[in-house]
Amino acid sequence: MNVTTSRATDPTRIKADALVVPVPSPAGDPEGALAAVDTALGGLVSAVIADGEVTGGAGQVRVLHTRGDLPAARVLLTGVGDAPDRGAWAAAGRAAARAARDAGARRVALLPAPGTDRGDVRAMAEGLATGAWRLDAFRSGKKEGGKRGRDRGEMEVVVAGGGLPPAAAQVVGATAEAVNLARELAETPSNHMTPTILAKRAEQVARGRRTLSIDVLGPRELTTLKAGALLAVAQGSSQQPRMIVMRYRPPKAARTTREVLGLVGKGVTFDTGGISIKPAGGMEEMKMDMAGGAAVIAAMGLIADLEVPAEVLAVVPATENMLNGAAMKPGDVFTAMNGKTIEVTNTDAEGRLILADALTYCARQGATRIMDMATLTGAIVVAIGEVYAGLFGSDAAFTELVREAGDETGDLCWPMPMHPGYDPLVKSSVADLSNSAKKRQAGAVYAARFLRDFTEGRPWCHVDVAGTAMQGDHATGFGVRLAADVASRVARLK
Repeated sequence: MNVTTSRATDPTRIKADALVVPVPSPAGDPEGALAAVDTALGGLVSAVIADGEVTGGAGQVRVLHTRGDLPAARVLLTGVGDAPDRGAWAAAGRAAARAARDAGARRVALLPAPGTDRGDVRAMAEGLATGAWRLDAFRSGKKEGGKRGRDRGEMEVVVAGGGLPPAAAQVVGATAEAVNLARELAETPSNHMTPTILAKRAEQVARGRRTLSIDVLGPRELTTLKAGALLAVAQGSSQQPRMIVMRYRPPKAARTTREVLGLVGKGVTFDTGGISIKPAGGMEEMKMDMAGGAAVIAAMGLIADLEVPAEVLAVVPATENMLNGAAMKPGDVFTAMNGKTIEVTNTDAEGRLILADALTYCARQGATRIMDMATLTGAIVVAIGEVYAGLFGSDAAFTELVREAGDETGDLCWPMPMHPGYDPLVKSSVADLSNSAKKRQAGAVYAARFLRDFTEGRPWCHVDVAGTAMQGDHATGFGVRLAADVASRVARLK
């Protein structure tokens, strides 16, 4: 993704197909960049604001044709809302990108008002760099290099007005590439994104990055490791499971801490629910049940590109959750890697099973603190919707670090309770733990409580992204920026 900068503040000197100008709410009289565009267009901006056609409301995009008065054929007045946070700035950028894509623009310039917070400018630039992406690989009319391929919808983005230094623009470009990769992995149909193919895509991410290595564990290695929970989920599918292990090691001279951040991502490449089968309506979206794992894989490439000065270990357990004659059944008991026995009372609560072994493996491979990301429960969507991911943690300081990273990047996380009073919900009458509670209460909480038993006592956070990683038929790439920022913050720990 090509993201560059320009110090030009005069819209008559900015060459682009479309010029994006943020508009606050309420719009008011044009100032700064808006005033400059208004002058160049003979008062057209003032007129559309006065007529109420432009309010500055979040996500509003009003396209003005410049008719040769500016180098850009169109000006996109883009509302950022009232007191917008980083997520709102990014959303505004995505809305503008879609409008620019629909107009056929390939080069888009962002002209923020002077003095706009640099973090807000970066967020909107990231939105511009990701908002036009779409998966077209499986449409017969789309060609790339003479073959059917994906139209990545990428546009060149120029941040004008000195809003970002060149180094920051490079970070925006790398981040956009990683976010779009996570979306591509998650949206690809499951017959084209099996556990084996996901592992190969992770190998592609590691290839060419000298600080990033990868090891892919198959059924034989998982059996040796006694990863009984992951293997239990996989036994109902003809597709073999994989545990994808990626390790980023910064140059020794650059490393600033002895901490090793563990990133764990759920990689269920398709989830039928197993014998506890899901309703048919909307089941096609379950190709995206590996969005957490996709975010972790993409984030590892970004972390390597950013040269974060801390070691990071990623573990992505990948499998399908299918139903055949060998599938796990409600009432079955399996033994996880750490020796704990688990009664399976709901085969559709499979994500926590595969994460159990992945968390244990991550801790035993040297992670000093762990964050996992998973589309784990519908309950978190009911509780807090699609704006925030649910954040659970065993360590208050680490949980706060993750929450702050979410605020900074726009991958918002809302802290949820982990009170001992929830412990009985994961008790089993025949095993150490049950993977699902009989009571219909606190579903997201007891899922997180279940995971905590497999973290080997490490400071740990669980981010339930069921509401934020998938919106409608599309993946968002949620968690890529969060993971990279958490890694940067861990690098500063002493």
